[in-house]
Amino acid sequence: MDRRSFLKAFAGAGSLAASGALPAPALSQGAAAKALRFVPQANLANFDPIWGTQYVVRNASQLVWDTLYGVDDKLEPQRQMVEGEEVSSDGLTWTFKLRSGLKFHDGEPVLAKDVVASLARWMARDSMGLMIKALQKEFTAVDDRTIKLVLSAPYPKLLLALGKNNTPMAFIMPERIAKTDPFQQITEYVGSGPMKFARSEWVPGAKAVFEKFADYQPRNEPHSWLAGGKKMLIDRIEWIILPDPATAAAALQNGEVDWWETPIPDLVPVLKKNKSIQVDIADPLGNIGSFRMNHLHPPFNNVKIRRAVQMALSQEDYMRAVVGDDTNLWKPIPSFFTPGTPLYTEEGGDVLKGKRDIDGAKKLLAEAGYAGQPVTCLVAQDQAPLKAMGEVTADLLKKLGMTVDFVATDWGTVGQRRASKSPPGQGGWGMFHTWHAGADCVNPASYIAVRGTGDKAWFGWPDSPAVEKEVAAWFAAKELGEEKAAVARLNKAAMEDVIYVPTGFYYGYQAWRSNVSGIIKGPLPFFWGVAKA
Repeated sequence: MDRRSFLKAFAGAGSLAASGALPAPALSQGAAAKALRFVPQANLANFDPIWGTQYVVRNASQLVWDTLYGVDDKLEPQRQMVEGEEVSSDGLTWTFKLRSGLKFHDGEPVLAKDVVASLARWMARDSMGLMIKALQKEFTAVDDRTIKLVLSAPYPKLLLALGKNNTPMAFIMPERIAKTDPFQQITEYVGSGPMKFARSEWVPGAKAVFEKFADYQPRNEPHSWLAGGKKMLIDRIEWIILPDPATAAAALQNGEVDWWETPIPDLVPVLKKNKSIQVDIADPLGNIGSFRMNHLHPPFNNVKIRRAVQMALSQEDYMRAVVGDDTNLWKPIPSFFTPGTPLYTEEGGDVLKGKRDIDGAKKLLAEAGYAGQPVTCLVAQDQAPLKAMGEVTADLLKKLGMTVDFVATDWGTVGQRRASKSPPGQGGWGMFHTWHAGADCVNPASYIAVRGTGDKAWFGWPDSPAVEKEVAAWFAAKELGEEKAAVARLNKAAMEDVIYVPTGFYYGYQAWRSNVSGIIKGPLPFFWGVAKA
């Protein structure tokens, strides 16, 4: 029996309670209707939305912490915690006014000083935040509800930076927490968002619980992604960690969980046959798979070795491993940007097209002086797409004659270890796989993975002045034609320097019980407006 047949058979045979993974719920019908059991994409191993960039942390954080602005489904920033803003005619002075009555979960009011401290911590870790910090002349709390930011030059994308959906988001915390070193994890989880984190019930690897915050004041506008009124119709959300897809599928079919964030394509046909389950594409903007290399240490500090992998890598191999043979769910892309969006370009992407050149890659490795250094591959086993990509990579590198140090671990450990700049043999790493939500890859503003800022860049720390020149050109562009030209040049430079290697574009599913309503498509699971009958 092959792997896919086994998964389908097992999905129909087991139950979550029977497997011993979780006791069957013992809730009254009324209480059960107010509690939502959600299976997230991965374990919530840490819970600091600024320290790292894992989507699972961002997705939990949106419940607990709020932001000054939030993007809607058109990726446009809208007011969230702010009542209004003013900007001087020269674009240098911004004044923000908080909405009245905002409270933290500990009962304390949200004050301007909390915002200043929170944004200062965020600026130290975010690519757009670093740009703002470089322009910052003054950043102060004028009074309890007023914040003043003075810049040395205009930054037209400021509101997008404060409201963007990609990691790290500009979440607002109490000042005492926000003063934590941005390179150290926080240990207290108090926000002003619609849900409180039940710290006493948190069991990493098993469960995380969120409870409705009675004093949350949603905006009056209809909700749209991270914007508008975040009205919670559920009193309690339980995140149930189920890394085994067959167990998660069985639990959903048996009604032991209500919503599964990332069902694997192998099991979708089984789920679709169940009349009590709804299945749909999770995000219409899809995902871009990533082969991320460490530019600091051998062997991938040598651009020729990165190019050898690039010229040999088959996106089709990766995509078939991730989503199967349904070509409606994936496509190869010679680009870093989301297909179908205004700035999509294939400039410089020919290296990813056509027949893959294993012999040419071996020759390039020899020219680069590759001498058998181990490639430490961090491969998350509890993320089906990453596990699949990791297996393809191990086979690819061995075909090239490279030494593979395959580290099979969990996504939480990958998140911890990839932050290390130590050499691979001393606790560091050589490469890891991840994916980038299509919503994060529509332009350079919030696309942390494509930046080439060296020591301040995203994990892997690529240093590419050519890429950064075009990022600056995009920010300075005054019309769409100039933006497109800058992004085309950026795509070419990022391909030449091999910032990372895209492994293809693909769609993912989500699945939920039919008695759950209000689930919408987007780059992350939005819980406001979701109800359970």
